[in-house]
Amino acid sequence: MIDQRYAPYAATLLRLSLGTMWITHALLKLLVFTIAGFEGFLSSHGMPAFIAWPVVTLELAGGALILLGWHGRIASLLLLPVMAGAMAAHIGNGWVFSNANGGWEYPLFLIAMSVVHGLLGDGAFAMRSAATETLPARLKTA
Repeated sequence: MIDQRYAPYAATLLRLSLGTMWITHALLKLLVFTIAGFEGFLSSHGMPAFIAWPVVTLELAGGALILLGWHGRIASLLLLPVMAGAMAAHIGNGWVFSNANGGWEYPLFLIAMSVVHGLLGDGAFAMRSAATETLPARLKTA
């Protein structure tokens, strides 16, 4: 059974932590590995190097939308192919991310939490939720 009193706050905690993880995942590529390093990584796995900037941009923008709760559920679901690609790149390295070249548990976790967020919603204090929660009341008085 879901505790309806606390579910919106649990969804908020999920949204804030998930958005933060997507942003830090992008910043790791940008600031630590660099775009050139990420392009090399992609090429070494048979993926086109030109997708480096779009991937980083999608992760940053999607993470920000999730964090703010502005169409966050959609952003979570649209980011699934990005993380499916990451999981495919790491699948041969084993389960744990501390393995050489990283494992696949982290991409799988981000996939799972993005699906949960897509199904559950943005929770309390979300920009989109705050804007749309009052909409039916406005329509009734109009």
